Amino acid sequence: MAQTTNDIKNGSVLNLDGQLWTVLKFQHVKPGKGPAFVRTTIKNVLSGKIVDKTFNAGMKMEFETVDNRTLQYSYEDGDNYVFMDMTTYDQIMVPKTLVDSKFLLEGTDCIVSFHDGTPLSVELPASVILTVTHTEPGLQGNRSNAGTKPATVETGAEIQVPLFINEGERVKVNTTDGSYLGREN
Repeated sequence: MAQTTNDIKNGSVLNLDGQLWTVLKFQHVKPGKGPAFVRTTIKNVLSGKIVDKTFNAGMKMEFETVDNRTLQYSYEDGDNYVFMDMTTYDQIMVPKTLVDSKFLLEGTDCIVSFHDGTPLSVELPASVILTVTHTEPGLQGNRSNAGTKPATVETGAEIQVPLFINEGERVKVNTTDGSYLGREN
């Protein structure tokens, strides 16, 4: 069955000139004058580049199927990270270039996208709980830097935390931008 631009949905994966693109946003437009078209915002699956692209309505498109699986990060092995499928216990090697490892801890469940058995991308959970391994003691009354100080977490990443956070405390961190979300017990 031939698919057209009328079948585009958020999350669809398109094959454009041999490259895979994920549809982030789309809008079918029927102007008063002229032919209808589909305006999209698409993201290159491999490079992460985001572009806006317009297609004529009814144009034939090549859609690809992408398999999203929840896998658990196990360990680092050379140029790869090893993830485990917790239902089949298969170990899957994922190239380091596909993973933003600043907040990746052993035992973290991630969503790994595959196309024809090849890993395309790794999505970390929205937030993770990490232990602060190093930070300077906060001085009460020191508000010159809006009440935050740098802290190193167990993955080696440096984040900004409130002055009252001390070494050994567990903090919740947003994996998208590295912001402090709160203290965990």
